[in-house]
Amino acid sequence: MDEETSNVDVKETMGIILQAGDARVLITKAMSEVADGNYDQAEELLKQANEKLVAAHRIQTKKLQEEAEGDDPKYSVLFTHAQDTLMTINSEYNMSKSLIQIFKKRDQRNAN
Repeated sequence: MDEETSNVDVKETMGIILQAGDARVLITKAMSEVADGNYDQAEELLKQANEKLVAAHRIQTKKLQEEAEGDDPKYSVLFTHAQDTLMTINSEYNMSKSLIQIFKKRDQRNAN
């Protein structure tokens, strides 16, 4: 792997981490909105978080497809970290989505 290819790999890997990190910030804001009962705002923030997660996943998929097509990547601790970060934040996203629905249902029951 030449230096130019290595630099591209690092930039792509950092893209996964940055996109996932941006999603985490949006998820945290969404949960804050849930605490205040602002479900529409929370759902909008989660929609934005999902867009970030999709972008991160696309980068990851591109790198995995390159390997599947015969490129021989070097092991990268940074890429492993990026995948771990993406999976963790994706789980946070899914849990947050569920929590919004739970709290919305609870509030609707309490309003009746």
